Amino acid sequence: MSTPASPFSADYEPDPRRWKALAVCLVVGFMTLLDVSIVNVALPSIESGLGADSADLSWVVSGYALAFGLVLVPAGRVGDARGRKVTFLIGLSLFVLASAACGFAQGPTQLVVFRLIQGVAGGILAPQVSGLIQLLFRGAERGRAFGMFAATIGISTAVGPLLGGVLIQLGGSADGWRWIFFVNVPIGIAAFVAAIRLIPARPEELKQPLRGSFDPVGVVLLGTGVFALMLPMVQEQEWPGGRKWLLLVVAAVLIGAFVLWERRQGRVGRQQLVDLSLFSMRSYTLGCIIAMVYFAGFTTVFFIYTLFVQQGLGYSALQAGLAVTPFALGSAVSASVGGNIVNRVGRSLVLLGLGLVVVGMIATIVAVALVSGPGVGYAAALPLLVAGIGSGLVISPNLTLSLDQVPVTKAGIAGGVLQTGQRIGAAAGIALVGAVFFAQVANTGGDWARAFQIGLATAAVLVLIALVVGLVDHFAHRREDAEVA
Repeated sequence: MSTPASPFSADYEPDPRRWKALAVCLVVGFMTLLDVSIVNVALPSIESGLGADSADLSWVVSGYALAFGLVLVPAGRVGDARGRKVTFLIGLSLFVLASAACGFAQGPTQLVVFRLIQGVAGGILAPQVSGLIQLLFRGAERGRAFGMFAATIGISTAVGPLLGGVLIQLGGSADGWRWIFFVNVPIGIAAFVAAIRLIPARPEELKQPLRGSFDPVGVVLLGTGVFALMLPMVQEQEWPGGRKWLLLVVAAVLIGAFVLWERRQGRVGRQQLVDLSLFSMRSYTLGCIIAMVYFAGFTTVFFIYTLFVQQGLGYSALQAGLAVTPFALGSAVSASVGGNIVNRVGRSLVLLGLGLVVVGMIATIVAVALVSGPGVGYAAALPLLVAGIGSGLVISPNLTLSLDQVPVTKAGIAGGVLQTGQRIGAAAGIALVGAVFFAQVANTGGDWARAFQIGLATAAVLVLIALVVGLVDHFAHRREDAEVA
């Protein structure tokens, strides 16, 4: 099949394979993001099957997110320099191998190590997906593509507990957990074969050598800074005491040094890991802030809800997964719709979505207050559906609007920075809301319903903060339009 004109050229024509290539990207994106949440319902099975202790289980969950977040920005830079296809294939190969290794793990230490490698692979893949969407689509098509990507994000996050529950039910309590990793292998192999055929390679003349263009000092400073920032968050429950938060000071120093270093690189004309000029675009900067704060609130819902219904109400893993399905369904439908209309509606769509999420969260709190016992799952279904509809109108439109003004040549690094913010936000949100949740469980003598209500109220406050940031961007844009008129 002939190679279409370069997307960087003036005579660029859309690649006829772009929608099929997108399908491959969405399958891979679903698989990598699914592994963030699918493990939660498998922890009891892993504990009994491998004899894992609480520290091991914590690292099985948090290690993936930590490794994922660490490599997003460098991986985005590699994709920008050497091309999305080759970076995508390397990340996918590593992910499949790591998934198989996790499934065959014979002890908790092996599982943790392979889980970390799996997280690295997921972090390599994530910015390539957003970068490929930027590369392959223009205008309204890009909005629709990002809508489908956001639907994938929402579905994978919400359906993870359900799929995990089904696999454990089928595989048995002792070894069912292995299938949450094995399921990635055939899917990943099929996606690899399809990607070779469908994803366009970057023209050789547009590739940049990594040597002299990668900024290893920037990689070390940013990597260690993000590590120091995320580590106390992901280990909040396992590291008692307040000394762990001193790492946030270390993180601030390292990230500050990174910014100064990148500015110096720019002044002397050397390659930057992160082009700081990206943050001169208000839509991108505020979009990153919205994404980070929103993920701090949104991802905690599944964390505390599955804990509440399993530990507090005695739901099975499958029942817990079914309980969050309304959110997944709402998110899937609205994300697709949001992607189609975001170019016409603009930031107002994000504001509507954030408002619906807050309303859904408050309604869920009320439902839990009015209904007790196993019936909570039914009572919370409609409020969670509303919150899911709102979430679909946030993730996709915000992603589209944030990256709209970003040059295609910087799409990988821009997407990597944005997704790093999402991972940091998710870790911070789980640390904060989790601390509130478990403190309430302890202080109330095991009143899981009350703990869930307080925890969800805390998450709702975080979403409200994202709404305020969105309003700032909205009114600033309206003021600029009025000045132009």
